[in-house]
Amino acid sequence: MKLEIGSIVKSVAGRDKDSYFCVVELNDSYCFLRDGKIHKLEKPKRKKFKHVRISPYKLQSEALQVNKHLKKAIDSLTNS
Repeated sequence: MKLEIGSIVKSVAGRDKDSYFCVVELNDSYCFLRDGKIHKLEKPKRKKFKHVRISPYKLQSEALQVNKHLKKAIDSLTNS
């Protein structure tokens, strides 16, 4: 699978280990992640590619615009 905007990833390192996030931006060595709870629209989490694992889920752009919708979408995908 390829890492792209809207992909759901699982953190495998750091104090947020085993948490799920949505990718909102990519650059050369980092991906920027949001979860709608702690890391909101205003301040995404920066994480290196080697510290995340891609899940088979992907969100549409509508869910990425509001923290409440993003949190609900991630919870529904990962808790099923």
